[in-house]
Amino acid sequence: MPSLAILGSRPAPEPSRNPGWTSRMRSRLDNPTVFLFVILTAQLMVVLDTTIVNVALPHIQEGLHLSGSDLSWVLNAYLLTFGGLLLLGARSGDLLGRRRTFLAGIAIFTLSSLFGGLAVTGWMLLSARALQGVGAALAAPSSLALLTTVFSDGPQRIRAIGLFTTVSAAGGAIGLVAGGALTQLVSWRWVMFVNVPIGLAVWALGRTAVRETERRHGHFDIAGALTSTLGMVGIVFGLVEAGADGWSSPLCAGALALGVLLLGAFYRIETRAEEPIVPLRLFASGTRTASNVARGLTYAGMYGMFFFVGQFLQDVLGYAPLRTGLCFLPMPIGVFLSSQLVSKVLVGRVRPKALIMSGIGLTIVALLLASQLHAGASLWRILAVIVLMGLGSGTAMVPLTTAGLSGVAPADAGAASGLVNVTQQVGAALGLAVLVTVLGVAAGHVQLKAGGAATATVIHGLDVTFAVAALFGLAALAMVAFLVHLPAAASDVAPLQRQPAAFVGADGEDLEWSDPELVA
Repeated sequence: MPSLAILGSRPAPEPSRNPGWTSRMRSRLDNPTVFLFVILTAQLMVVLDTTIVNVALPHIQEGLHLSGSDLSWVLNAYLLTFGGLLLLGARSGDLLGRRRTFLAGIAIFTLSSLFGGLAVTGWMLLSARALQGVGAALAAPSSLALLTTVFSDGPQRIRAIGLFTTVSAAGGAIGLVAGGALTQLVSWRWVMFVNVPIGLAVWALGRTAVRETERRHGHFDIAGALTSTLGMVGIVFGLVEAGADGWSSPLCAGALALGVLLLGAFYRIETRAEEPIVPLRLFASGTRTASNVARGLTYAGMYGMFFFVGQFLQDVLGYAPLRTGLCFLPMPIGVFLSSQLVSKVLVGRVRPKALIMSGIGLTIVALLLASQLHAGASLWRILAVIVLMGLGSGTAMVPLTTAGLSGVAPADAGAASGLVNVTQQVGAALGLAVLVTVLGVAAGHVQLKAGGAATATVIHGLDVTFAVAALFGLAALAMVAFLVHLPAAASDVAPLQRQPAAFVGADGEDLEWSDPELVA
């Protein structure tokens, strides 16, 4: 037994000269400062990844030989799994423990980022993006809930939430610039690889710095989460397939039919589930429902702008990736500044409905300007589109969030806030699928392609696509005008200001948080 002899011949390890080193290191990591660093970094990673791929899209298309319709899934695979499983992720934190759920989400996000960076085919990258959405759906709701658990009411909590909001807003800008820089200086693969060291650091520190929360007893509505998510995937896939091969494609018709059937099954499940993931009573309020649909329509136009303008700048105007990222920089800055102005100055002085309609109006103007872009478009015209979109989105989303949470019973606060975010993500995915289909039809199924010549047909198709995106905004404007009813007087608005967040803790606790998804 030579192996035993080798083991037996090893010298005994020397006793540690500093037996308390491990415990001292743990005590240093187990403090609120390290905990806050872990939560803020995790949020930065999740938000950054919603924008970092936008500038890299033409290079991803060229590197993996994706079609224009396939390219939309680089965004939609993430949006659909993130939005579709968000409520299940929040429920997992309640039932399994928020620390465990948070760390599991970070681990999935990190490993899928590594897998995506190593992708050599389109399906590998799209699978990685879908898994990133799963990880984000687990980590995002738990991170905010953990933050409010550690920091009690008072100045510390206000400071922590303020930092969380700032990081969320800055993450969009960082993602755009970082995506351009990494793509130009290294490779598009690094828009995925960059998450790996960040995720490993967050996971390693989080094991010590994050404490487990008390678990609750309840049931998972897994059937509801899966049927809703897969149903939306089917509809989005059918719409994208229609843009590539036409409405007569059997794959298009089959995917749309399957999507509708799954959503019908989701409705039936929710009416019978003991603890439904989306209580259908939340849709009883016309104001809440209309504001959430308007939010989804607004995000549909915004994500369409992200997707197509990024490609237009590089494939039509010939901009380098870093320059493209810098062109987008005014948008998240405009979102942050306008949302802060609304939440801290204008709310209570200006009617919420007027703020919503003004903000949506600005996004419509931005999209109409985008519908007039051409191969010789000036930089100032492009920046005007981006700035107006940012200012309009930031102005509309804060009061839209308030409207989406108005009149919600305390027991439904967590589900209602999650529904706000779900409609945002799903609206963006559906809108992008529709716009990809519109471009395919308007351009005769000739789409933007990295390194390809920008034909007059493609430019015309882009003009039509942005015009349809503006119609999304007009539909949102009409819904707000006729179906959203909010108090007009400042004294009447005050009760609603207790819920300005897009996320309410999974336990139904109100959180003073300016929406971090505004720049996503």
